[in-house]
Amino acid sequence: MTALLRYQTALLLRSQRWLPPVILYAVFLGVGVQSGQPVLDSLGYAAAALLPVAAWLVRICVTGEPPAARACVAAARGPARAHLAALLTALFAAALLGTAATLVVTVISRHATNDHRLPVPPLRAGAAGLLAILACALLGSAVGALTNRPLLRSPGRAVPAMLLAALLSMVVAGSPAHAAVSGLVTGSESGRIPVSPLPAAAAALLTAAAFALASALSGRRSP
Repeated sequence: MTALLRYQTALLLRSQRWLPPVILYAVFLGVGVQSGQPVLDSLGYAAAALLPVAAWLVRICVTGEPPAARACVAAARGPARAHLAALLTALFAAALLGTAATLVVTVISRHATNDHRLPVPPLRAGAAGLLAILACALLGSAVGALTNRPLLRSPGRAVPAMLLAALLSMVVAGSPAHAAVSGLVTGSESGRIPVSPLPAAAAALLTAAAFALASALSGRRSP
């Protein structure tokens, strides 16, 4: 699996297809996060914006190989393992991007509630932000896994389904991403920092199931 991850990472970096989602995420942060804004609100915005970016990165990784190269890798290492490596590469890339964003947002933001009355410890805020980032990266990766090959092969169906699923994953009550981001926004009002692993744990379970399903189906369908 390590060799497959290295292969998929090199493929992602050399293709430069990661540039559009990363640039778009940077633009989102540049527009929505300003120096001196309440830290928890800004971290919530950064986490929410990462979810569709994670789904996009999954699409890039699972569609980046030419069919012939994908068939060769699948024959050598197994189609399920090859597909899982692509999914994990996208997840790691999203988590890395979100971690960098969390560090920057935590440093430049105002460490106080949104009414500027109560202080917010930066380390605790950063920890809460990282958990929310992880939940959104995981759930976005699950969305990407379920709305791209091998489940949906046509771009005309996959892309709209991916965008709609990403939106619903963020706004529907009960979603781990919604819970994580809402916790940050509520904490910015009350001063109670929601350092809870539950949304990230729930997102991890959903993502594991989505990755397992997509990987299993990739072994039953032709590349």
